[in-house]
Amino acid sequence: MTAPRALVVGEALIDVVHQRDGSVESHPGGSPLNVAIGLARLGREAHLLTWFGQDEGGAALRAHLEGSGVQLAAGSDGAERTSTAVATLDEQGAASYEFDIDWRLPPSSPELDPLVVHTGSIAAVLEPGAAAVLELVLAHRETASITYDPNMRPALMGSPEEAAARVEPMLEAADVVKVSDEDLAWYAPGRSLEEVLTEWVGRGPALVVVTRGGEGALAVTSRGVRVEVSAPPTSVADTVGAGDSFMGGLVDGLWSAELLGAGRREALHAIDADSLRSVLERCARIAAITVSRPGADPPSARELD
Repeated sequence: MTAPRALVVGEALIDVVHQRDGSVESHPGGSPLNVAIGLARLGREAHLLTWFGQDEGGAALRAHLEGSGVQLAAGSDGAERTSTAVATLDEQGAASYEFDIDWRLPPSSPELDPLVVHTGSIAAVLEPGAAAVLELVLAHRETASITYDPNMRPALMGSPEEAAARVEPMLEAADVVKVSDEDLAWYAPGRSLEEVLTEWVGRGPALVVVTRGGEGALAVTSRGVRVEVSAPPTSVADTVGAGDSFMGGLVDGLWSAELLGAGRREALHAIDADSLRSVLERCARIAAITVSRPGADPPSARELD
């Protein structure tokens, strides 16, 4: 019997980070890549379907993935160049981004029979790849759980109204959605988190979680369960990758609770408050460790437990 695995679909790129002290560092990044890294470090078999070049940046991405045990899907290195994101950190360590992105899917998708498919961020909104990502997600939904993090990038998404044309179909396809309060402040200005979460969970997901930085996280389910967890105190180096590590922890936690896979969809909708709180508290610990050190550097299972 084949071991269960996760298929993560989305961008892998080089983050060029302008630090608060004026120095500049480059390292592998991209929200889906970070989620795949987080899952692999937590002991899951993670495959990344992405798009980068056979250049210096691509070599750095490949080495980074291999170093954490992520398996790269065939054809993922077929781009003419490796994409970049220039991140500038403010005084609190929060990052703003400028992008040079070439995003599309490889000509053929891997036949992996995953337990869960995760996507989001740039991959789900930027053409020519976004339409292919939605098609791939819908094709896998008959057998796998779908998890989604919109990870809003206003510089690439246009107006909130334009972004909705991409976000809403993904909400309807997803079983689990994770979004940040900063994303929702841009996407749904003037509306409360509770209102937006209730609307989103009504579109089909079993579970929608909003992360609130140092204020913790809030989750609602399709059955009306509502859970809040606080963020553990920590010293913040920067916030790069915090949401992605939380997302990886969320997938991992639901996996451990045996709530992933199309056959467990009804059980996921019926998750109780105690089980959900346990998953979210672990996610918050994972994110706290990530923000305590520079860059997107999620913890291993050994570090966490």
